[in-house]
Amino acid sequence: MPQNDHITQTDQLGRNIEIPFPPKRIVSVVPSQTELLFDLGVGDSVVGTTWFCVHPEDARKKTPVGGTKNLKLEKIASQHPDLILANKEENNQQQIEWLAERFPVWISDIRTLEDAIEMIRNAGEMTGKKDEANDIIFRIKASLQIDFPIHAKRTLYLIWKDPYMSTGTDTFISSVMKHLGFINVIATETRYPELSIEDIKLLNPELVMLSSEPFPFKEKHIRELKNILPDTKVVLVNGEMFSWYGSRLIEAGNYFKNELLIPDF
Repeated sequence: MPQNDHITQTDQLGRNIEIPFPPKRIVSVVPSQTELLFDLGVGDSVVGTTWFCVHPEDARKKTPVGGTKNLKLEKIASQHPDLILANKEENNQQQIEWLAERFPVWISDIRTLEDAIEMIRNAGEMTGKKDEANDIIFRIKASLQIDFPIHAKRTLYLIWKDPYMSTGTDTFISSVMKHLGFINVIATETRYPELSIEDIKLLNPELVMLSSEPFPFKEKHIRELKNILPDTKVVLVNGEMFSWYGSRLIEAGNYFKNELLIPDF
Protein backbone atom coordinates (compact mmCIF):
# COMPACT_ATOMS: atom_id res chain seq x y z
CA MET A 1 0.00 0.00 0.00
CA PRO A 2 1.46 3.43 -0.90
CA GLN A 3 2.67 5.89 1.73
CA ASN A 4 0.16 8.48 3.01
CA ASP A 5 -2.81 6.41 1.90
CA HIS A 6 -5.68 5.69 4.27
CA ILE A 7 -7.26 2.50 5.58
CA THR A 8 -10.49 1.92 7.43
CA GLN A 9 -10.13 -0.23 10.51
CA THR A 10 -12.89 -1.49 12.81
CA ASP A 11 -12.07 -1.25 16.50
CA GLN A 12 -13.28 -3.62 19.22
CA LEU A 13 -16.33 -1.48 19.89
CA GLY A 14 -17.40 -1.93 16.26
CA ARG A 15 -16.46 1.63 15.26
CA ASN A 16 -14.97 2.19 11.80
CA ILE A 17 -11.87 4.39 11.99
CA GLU A 18 -10.16 5.98 8.98
CA ILE A 19 -6.42 5.98 9.59
CA PRO A 20 -3.51 7.39 7.56
CA PHE A 21 -1.38 4.47 6.43
CA PRO A 22 1.07 3.94 7.83
CA PRO A 23 0.45 6.23 10.83
CA LYS A 24 3.45 8.43 11.59
CA ARG A 25 2.36 10.08 14.84
CA ILE A 26 0.86 7.62 17.32
CA VAL A 27 -0.27 8.36 20.85
CA SER A 28 -0.86 5.34 23.06
CA VAL A 29 -2.77 5.82 26.31
CA VAL A 30 -2.69 2.15 27.34
CA PRO A 31 0.55 0.72 28.81
CA SER A 32 0.27 -2.81 27.40
CA GLN A 33 -0.56 -1.46 23.94
CA THR A 34 2.36 0.96 24.13
CA GLU A 35 4.73 -1.93 24.74
CA LEU A 36 3.16 -3.77 21.82
CA LEU A 37 3.82 -0.87 19.45
CA PHE A 38 7.52 -0.94 20.31
CA ASP A 39 7.65 -4.71 19.88
CA LEU A 40 5.98 -4.34 16.49
CA GLY A 41 8.86 -2.05 15.52
CA VAL A 42 7.00 1.27 15.33
CA GLY A 43 8.36 2.85 18.50
CA ASP A 44 9.83 5.71 16.47
CA SER A 45 6.30 6.66 15.40
CA VAL A 46 5.04 6.85 18.99
CA VAL A 47 4.94 10.52 20.05
CA GLY A 48 3.00 10.33 23.30
CA THR A 49 2.51 7.88 26.19
CA THR A 50 1.03 7.91 29.69
CA TRP A 51 2.92 8.02 32.97
CA PHE A 52 2.17 4.32 33.36
CA CYS A 53 3.71 3.26 30.04
CA VAL A 54 6.88 1.92 31.65
CA HIS A 55 7.77 -0.82 29.16
CA PRO A 56 10.05 -0.62 27.27
CA GLU A 57 12.36 1.98 28.77
CA ASP A 58 12.19 4.03 25.56
CA ALA A 59 8.46 4.53 26.11
CA ARG A 60 9.30 6.76 29.06
CA LYS A 61 11.16 9.12 26.72
CA LYS A 62 8.06 10.04 24.75
CA THR A 63 5.93 13.10 25.48
CA PRO A 64 3.98 12.35 28.69
CA VAL A 65 0.25 12.84 28.22
CA GLY A 66 -1.02 12.20 31.76
CA GLY A 67 -2.48 9.15 33.46
CA THR A 68 -4.70 6.59 31.79
CA LYS A 69 -7.78 7.96 33.61
CA ASN A 70 -6.62 11.57 33.65
CA LEU A 71 -5.26 12.42 30.23
CA LYS A 72 -3.93 15.85 29.36
CA LEU A 73 -6.10 16.39 26.31
CA GLU A 74 -4.46 19.55 25.05
CA LYS A 75 -1.03 17.92 25.37
CA ILE A 76 -2.28 15.05 23.20
CA ALA A 77 -3.77 17.47 20.67
CA SER A 78 -0.46 19.33 20.48
CA GLN A 79 1.18 16.15 19.21
CA HIS A 80 -1.13 16.15 16.14
CA PRO A 81 -1.63 12.37 16.30
CA ASP A 82 -2.82 10.49 13.25
CA LEU A 83 -3.68 7.49 15.45
CA ILE A 84 -4.54 7.15 19.14
CA LEU A 85 -4.72 3.72 20.74
CA ALA A 86 -7.10 3.62 23.70
CA ASN A 87 -9.03 1.06 25.76
CA LYS A 88 -12.66 1.04 26.86
CA GLU A 89 -11.84 0.04 30.44
CA GLU A 90 -8.53 1.72 31.13
CA ASN A 91 -9.42 5.18 29.83
CA ASN A 92 -12.06 7.74 30.71
CA GLN A 93 -15.00 7.60 28.29
CA GLN A 94 -15.61 11.36 28.14
CA GLN A 95 -11.97 12.10 27.45
CA ILE A 96 -11.77 9.46 24.71
CA GLU A 97 -14.95 10.81 23.12
CA TRP A 98 -13.40 14.30 23.09
CA LEU A 99 -10.31 12.94 21.35
CA ALA A 100 -12.38 10.86 18.90
CA GLU A 101 -14.13 14.02 17.69
CA ARG A 102 -10.74 15.36 16.59
CA PHE A 103 -8.45 12.41 15.81
CA PRO A 104 -8.62 8.76 14.71
CA VAL A 105 -9.03 6.79 17.96
CA TRP A 106 -8.95 3.00 17.88
CA ILE A 107 -10.45 1.53 21.06
CA SER A 108 -9.76 -1.97 22.33
CA ASP A 109 -12.13 -3.93 24.57
CA ILE A 110 -10.24 -6.85 26.11
CA ARG A 111 -12.14 -9.42 28.14
CA THR A 112 -10.52 -12.67 27.00
CA LEU A 113 -7.23 -13.99 25.67
CA GLU A 114 -8.92 -14.23 22.27
CA ASP A 115 -9.72 -10.50 22.42
CA ALA A 116 -6.04 -9.80 23.13
CA ILE A 117 -4.95 -11.82 20.10
CA GLU A 118 -7.44 -9.93 17.92
CA MET A 119 -6.15 -6.59 19.22
CA ILE A 120 -2.56 -7.53 18.41
CA ARG A 121 -3.54 -8.61 14.91
CA ASN A 122 -5.40 -5.33 14.34
CA ALA A 123 -2.48 -3.29 15.65
CA GLY A 124 -0.25 -5.01 13.10
CA GLU A 125 -2.67 -4.23 10.29
CA MET A 126 -2.99 -0.57 11.30
CA THR A 127 0.75 0.00 11.50
CA GLY A 128 1.82 -1.99 8.44
CA LYS A 129 3.40 -4.68 10.64
CA LYS A 130 1.25 -7.72 9.89
CA ASP A 131 4.17 -10.16 9.81
CA GLU A 132 5.54 -8.85 13.08
CA ALA A 133 2.10 -9.10 14.69
CA ASN A 134 1.67 -12.67 13.47
CA ASP A 135 5.07 -13.55 14.94
CA ILE A 136 4.08 -12.08 18.30
CA ILE A 137 0.79 -13.99 18.22
CA PHE A 138 2.64 -17.23 17.38
CA ARG A 139 5.01 -16.70 20.30
CA ILE A 140 2.17 -15.89 22.70
CA LYS A 141 0.26 -19.01 21.73
CA ALA A 142 3.39 -21.11 22.14
CA SER A 143 4.02 -19.50 25.53
CA LEU A 144 0.51 -20.17 26.77
CA GLN A 145 0.41 -23.75 25.48
CA ILE A 146 2.96 -24.81 28.09
CA ASP A 147 1.64 -27.54 30.38
CA PHE A 148 0.98 -25.67 33.59
CA PRO A 149 0.57 -27.24 37.00
CA ILE A 150 -3.17 -27.49 37.54
CA HIS A 151 -4.22 -25.38 40.51
CA ALA A 152 -7.95 -26.17 40.57
CA LYS A 153 -8.39 -24.14 43.72
CA ARG A 154 -11.10 -21.67 44.61
CA THR A 155 -9.17 -18.44 44.14
CA LEU A 156 -9.73 -14.80 45.02
CA TYR A 157 -7.66 -12.32 42.97
CA LEU A 158 -7.37 -8.91 44.63
CA ILE A 159 -6.36 -5.77 42.74
CA TRP A 160 -7.06 -3.07 45.35
CA LYS A 161 -7.23 -2.35 49.06
CA ASP A 162 -9.40 0.06 51.09
CA PRO A 163 -11.74 -1.09 49.81
CA TYR A 164 -10.69 -4.52 48.69
CA MET A 165 -11.54 -5.04 45.02
CA SER A 166 -11.48 -8.23 43.00
CA THR A 167 -12.15 -9.32 39.41
CA GLY A 168 -15.41 -10.73 38.09
CA THR A 169 -15.80 -13.39 35.44
CA ASP A 170 -16.13 -10.84 32.62
CA THR A 171 -12.51 -9.66 32.81
CA PHE A 172 -9.23 -10.44 31.10
CA ILE A 173 -7.68 -11.41 34.44
CA SER A 174 -10.41 -13.97 35.04
CA SER A 175 -9.87 -15.34 31.52
CA VAL A 176 -6.18 -15.85 32.32
CA MET A 177 -7.05 -17.49 35.65
CA LYS A 178 -9.41 -19.90 33.90
CA HIS A 179 -6.74 -20.73 31.31
CA LEU A 180 -4.40 -21.69 34.15
CA GLY A 181 -6.97 -23.81 35.94
CA PHE A 182 -7.80 -21.49 38.84
CA ILE A 183 -11.47 -21.23 39.87
CA ASN A 184 -12.53 -17.62 40.34
CA VAL A 185 -14.65 -17.38 43.50
CA ILE A 186 -16.16 -14.14 42.17
CA ALA A 187 -18.99 -15.55 40.08
CA THR A 188 -20.60 -12.21 39.27
CA GLU A 189 -20.14 -10.45 35.94
CA THR A 190 -19.60 -7.21 37.85
CA ARG A 191 -16.14 -6.50 36.54
CA TYR A 192 -14.43 -5.20 39.67
CA PRO A 193 -16.62 -5.74 42.74
CA GLU A 194 -15.77 -4.15 46.08
CA LEU A 195 -15.50 -6.58 48.96
CA SER A 196 -15.81 -6.12 52.69
CA ILE A 197 -13.93 -8.25 55.19
CA GLU A 198 -17.17 -10.16 55.80
CA ASP A 199 -17.60 -10.72 52.05
CA ILE A 200 -14.11 -12.24 51.87
CA LYS A 201 -14.81 -14.48 54.84
CA LEU A 202 -18.04 -15.70 53.25
CA LEU A 203 -16.27 -16.43 49.96
CA ASN A 204 -13.83 -18.60 51.95
CA PRO A 205 -11.27 -18.98 49.13
CA GLU A 206 -8.61 -21.66 49.27
CA LEU A 207 -6.12 -19.26 47.67
CA VAL A 208 -5.82 -15.47 47.57
CA MET A 209 -3.65 -13.79 44.95
CA LEU A 210 -2.48 -10.26 45.74
CA SER A 211 -1.60 -8.44 42.54
CA SER A 212 1.40 -6.12 42.25
CA GLU A 213 -0.79 -3.62 40.40
CA PRO A 214 -2.70 -1.37 40.35
CA PHE A 215 -2.42 -1.54 44.16
CA PRO A 216 1.12 -2.51 45.18
CA PHE A 217 0.40 -5.35 47.58
CA LYS A 218 3.35 -6.31 49.80
CA GLU A 219 4.28 -8.99 52.34
CA LYS A 220 2.56 -7.07 55.13
CA HIS A 221 -0.74 -7.44 53.29
CA ILE A 222 -0.31 -11.20 53.28
CA ARG A 223 -0.11 -11.10 57.06
CA GLU A 224 -3.21 -8.91 57.27
CA LEU A 225 -5.26 -11.34 55.19
CA LYS A 226 -3.92 -14.37 57.05
CA ASN A 227 -5.42 -12.86 60.20
CA ILE A 228 -8.77 -12.87 58.42
CA LEU A 229 -8.36 -16.22 56.66
CA PRO A 230 -5.94 -18.32 58.75
CA ASP A 231 -6.52 -21.49 56.70
CA THR A 232 -6.13 -19.79 53.29
CA LYS A 233 -2.95 -19.61 51.24
CA VAL A 234 -2.11 -16.00 50.36
CA VAL A 235 0.53 -15.14 47.72
CA LEU A 236 1.88 -12.13 45.87
CA VAL A 237 1.66 -12.30 42.06
CA ASN A 238 3.03 -10.23 39.19
CA GLY A 239 0.00 -8.28 38.04
CA GLU A 240 1.52 -7.50 34.64
CA MET A 241 1.45 -11.19 33.75
CA PHE A 242 -2.24 -11.44 34.55
CA SER A 243 -3.45 -8.11 33.15
CA TRP A 244 -1.15 -6.82 30.38
CA TYR A 245 -2.78 -8.05 27.18
CA GLY A 246 -0.15 -7.10 24.61
CA SER A 247 3.21 -8.61 23.75
CA ARG A 248 4.04 -9.08 27.45
CA LEU A 249 1.98 -12.26 27.15
CA ILE A 250 5.05 -13.79 25.48
CA GLU A 251 6.74 -13.75 28.88
CA ALA A 252 3.64 -14.89 30.74
CA GLY A 253 3.99 -18.60 30.00
CA ASN A 254 7.43 -18.82 31.60
CA TYR A 255 6.20 -16.85 34.60
CA PHE A 256 3.17 -19.06 35.11
CA LYS A 257 5.26 -22.21 34.68
CA ASN A 258 8.41 -21.35 36.60
CA GLU A 259 7.94 -18.24 38.72
CA LEU A 260 4.35 -18.26 39.96
CA LEU A 261 4.93 -19.85 43.34
CA ILE A 262 1.76 -21.51 44.61
CA PRO A 263 2.29 -23.29 47.95
CA ASP A 264 1.30 -26.91 48.25
CA PHE A 265 -2.12 -27.44 49.75
